[in-house]
Amino acid sequence: MNNMNQMMKQVKKMQEQMLKAQEELGSKTVEGTAGGGVVTVTVNGHKKLLNIAIKPEAVDPEDVEMLQDLVLTAVNDALTKADDLANADMGKYTGGLKIPGLF
Repeated sequence: MNNMNQMMKQVKKMQEQMLKAQEELGSKTVEGTAGGGVVTVTVNGHKKLLNIAIKPEAVDPEDVEMLQDLVLTAVNDALTKADDLANADMGKYTGGLKIPGLF
């Protein structure tokens, strides 16, 4: 019975640590870039898009499709980095296990 109480305390502590880590992800940011840095996007660890920066040389009225592709590439780059950040932060508590719906 004592072992069960110990285990429950450890599980509760791990849950609290994971919730705190998940909250902290909201304040961490990553950047994704495309076109050698002419398009830069910033997202937080919750995958919320915070900023898009486009340098003037990326804007060509004759080639809007290229700008769209650059933005798309930069956003996907940032989202991949946000996933990596979440996996690294939360992996400390899950031992590398992928828990569905957690992150």
